[in-house]
Amino acid sequence: MYRWLLCFRYLRTRYIALASIVSVMLGVATLIVVNSVMAGFAAEMHDRLHGLASDILIECHASGGMPDPETRLQEMRDVLGDRVEGASVSVHVPAMLGIDFNGQLITRHVNLVGIDAETYDRVSQFGKYLLHPENQSQVSFDLRESGYAPERENFPAAGWKYRRQRAEYDRLLDEERQRVDRTLRKSRLQAGLPQPPSRQVDDDLEDDPAAAPSPGAGADQGPSMSLDYSADLFAGGDGGTPRQTFDMATDQFPGIVLGIATCSSRLRDADGNVNDHYYCRPGDDVRMMFPNASENAKVVNQKFTVIDLYESGMSEYDSTFAFVRLDQLQEFRGMIDPISNTRSVTTVQLKLVPGADLNAARDALRKRYPPDVYAFNIQTWRDMQGPLLAAVRLETTILNILLFLIIAVAGFGILATFFMIVVEKTRDIGTLKALGASGSGVMSIFLSYGVLLGVVGSGVGTVGGLLFVRHINSIAAVIERITGQEVFDPTVYYFNSIPTIVHPLTVVWVVTGSILIATTASVLPALRAARMNPVQALRFE
Repeated sequence: MYRWLLCFRYLRTRYIALASIVSVMLGVATLIVVNSVMAGFAAEMHDRLHGLASDILIECHASGGMPDPETRLQEMRDVLGDRVEGASVSVHVPAMLGIDFNGQLITRHVNLVGIDAETYDRVSQFGKYLLHPENQSQVSFDLRESGYAPERENFPAAGWKYRRQRAEYDRLLDEERQRVDRTLRKSRLQAGLPQPPSRQVDDDLEDDPAAAPSPGAGADQGPSMSLDYSADLFAGGDGGTPRQTFDMATDQFPGIVLGIATCSSRLRDADGNVNDHYYCRPGDDVRMMFPNASENAKVVNQKFTVIDLYESGMSEYDSTFAFVRLDQLQEFRGMIDPISNTRSVTTVQLKLVPGADLNAARDALRKRYPPDVYAFNIQTWRDMQGPLLAAVRLETTILNILLFLIIAVAGFGILATFFMIVVEKTRDIGTLKALGASGSGVMSIFLSYGVLLGVVGSGVGTVGGLLFVRHINSIAAVIERITGQEVFDPTVYYFNSIPTIVHPLTVVWVVTGSILIATTASVLPALRAARMNPVQALRFE
């Protein structure tokens, strides 16, 4: 009992011990906060990466894609058995996106993906990242009336309502341009000046509207299948006679979903407020150029109507992906066999039942489709993001090692403190041993002192670290107000709060490691005190 009484007495009266406690406390609190934030970021990243990609992806590198995907899917189901929960096929093709923004052409390199909306949403969380609430529950490539991004205050008008307003504005602007042009030509005619050659064509079209080019001609020229599809579109979907003019107020081109970063930019204004600037929005038309699937590749030049925007928070996807209907992209690229009417795809995505071994399923498929026979690339979603996931794990490991050095520094402080106490309390140690205290008893006093320092410092640090994690976003806001700098720049990070996850096991090993370091630091001084001769100790004093 006397051992613990002496420990509490030393702890209460010696302020130098407070420095050791504070060192351990700061080390533990820092480790808990850093691990919680890193775990939150990792979980958020895993959730988004896994939500964007299915469990297993089979990519075909052949130029014409993978013909007869239904047969391949059945083979894969036979290989994996009841481990398959869902499957979807898609077409991936590199493309060039063109956006007309205030008379300027903005171009983007994108990955154009043709998807089956019903099955694709079963193997990924595609709908979750769309802006329109109805598309989040049931994806449709038809333009919605309105109601995009209701939670955003500054999101511009979009949908059919905006498209009709835009069509009316363009009509009035065109009429005004024609009026000014006619006035200008009339004045030039009266002055005896020649008329511009380009305007003569317009005169002919005004005199003979039937001479106007058919929809899809001119800038939309491309493979005949694109023009045929446009004719079907203009028929209104009822099988009637195709209309000869495209009315923007009532018609739309094939629908497309753009990654939000492909058609917008996030900038900070002069007042420091972060605003999103959109080059196009749902209801606008864009142009997409991509190669067809024939051996003699040609460029397909096709117009699409933006029906929604895709925002996952991962720049790799938001800035490079665009989605269209699978059947339309297959027609545009010529991926339909004219004889058998068999369609081809480039990618098969499989979703496995929860708890299934992804690596085992991948290996089974690789055995069925060996790479020396089939031009297939079979990998799990973790294989696709391997470098990124490995970098996060490495960063977390290095941070833990560096931060544990803080507690190691506290351990050296405890070591120095205890040596000072042993020297200072030489007479007391000699008196205790003269009264019958054993060497192990004296040693246990200092070991208990080290354990007590570790327990108190770790306990206070744990409570402080957990409180910091709980209120980390409020603390970040205070730091931003004091420094005038944002902790997490919203122009870079696509989340509104700092994600945190506290793993109880992590807290346990941090606390245990801290107590072990504090206890280990007290071993050498305790051994010196235990080996002290009482006669020499009393004579020294």
